[in-house]
Amino acid sequence: MNTRQRFRETLLFGSPDKIPFIPGYPRKSTLEAWHSQGLDPQTDFFDALLDTLSIDPAAKPQRFDPGVSFKMIPEFEETVLEHRDGHYLVQDWMGAIVEISDTFDYTFLRFPKDFVTRKWHRFPVETRDDWEEMKKRYSPTTEGRYPADFEERSRQLNESEAVVEFQVNGPFWQLREWCGFERLCLLFLEDPEFVREMIEFWTEFVLETMRGIFAKTTVDRVGISEDMAYKAHSMISPAMTREFLLPTYRKWVTEIRAGGCPIVDMDSDGYVAELIPIWIEAGINCCDPIEVAAGNDIVEYRKRFGKHIAYTGAIDKRAIAAGGAEMQAEVLRVVPPLLVEGGFIPSCDHGVPPDISWPNFLEYSRLLAQLTGWL
Repeated sequence: MNTRQRFRETLLFGSPDKIPFIPGYPRKSTLEAWHSQGLDPQTDFFDALLDTLSIDPAAKPQRFDPGVSFKMIPEFEETVLEHRDGHYLVQDWMGAIVEISDTFDYTFLRFPKDFVTRKWHRFPVETRDDWEEMKKRYSPTTEGRYPADFEERSRQLNESEAVVEFQVNGPFWQLREWCGFERLCLLFLEDPEFVREMIEFWTEFVLETMRGIFAKTTVDRVGISEDMAYKAHSMISPAMTREFLLPTYRKWVTEIRAGGCPIVDMDSDGYVAELIPIWIEAGINCCDPIEVAAGNDIVEYRKRFGKHIAYTGAIDKRAIAAGGAEMQAEVLRVVPPLLVEGGFIPSCDHGVPPDISWPNFLEYSRLLAQLTGWL
């Protein structure tokens, strides 16, 4: 079975020969720590992992994106506006004014290379006039939206054995980037029609852009980035989620299924138990990363929601960091019960933080490889 077949079979509750081996991905600070703990800085960490554990190189995930951009075009100019007291004040590529430690730079705002704390001072959509200007940056037909070699790239991806996937911002995520979290929450109550207008615009932009991908490319997974939950509850109520966001999810899922893609994956941090039923209602059939520290229990979720939804993630990063018996107990609590029924790719329940040492990551990965059929 090739990578693409194995991925589909696993998340669609089929009969894979093995489960995809995806222990988790480190950030920059994690790699720096691992380099001091024995990982060769000149070697890709995943190659080193497979070599150290004597795992078949075919276990390395092969996943490709068609290269179509859902970002604004043109982007804002990334500019350092001020540098004082150990902090940069930056206009980022999305037009927000953001403060970050001068340990980093604005490229950390564009690419999640590390765990970076930010403070927002201004967002790009504060008035109706701002909104009218912002809309101009989101045309599905803008030059550069699709790569110049899109047709040839699509042909190669269609013939590939790798997983083909792309990610879009959900409506809550996208409006938060335009308006800011606090103001968006107030707008839901104070100006719901403006919220609906922005959501409808984003819904249609994504639909039209996706249609161009599906016309040429066989896609295995579409991910929706939403991040709409805290540690104990969702950021907006389930009732509000159903009223404002569910129509978008339904439209997108209908288009994605019509385009031949079988997996729609919702990505949200935080406690998601009260949101999962809404996602299932929309036709979304996978979610991640199922953070344990936020109160999520994937074993309980499988009992409650059955095979209506698959999962990736769900292994407590704190237990991996502890290593030894605590790590083993966590992995064995989660992985074997769900692998019996399928619909689960076990992984660290978020980016791998630097308190997970390279030796402990190796120990955890060895156990995961044994359980998923690679050792």
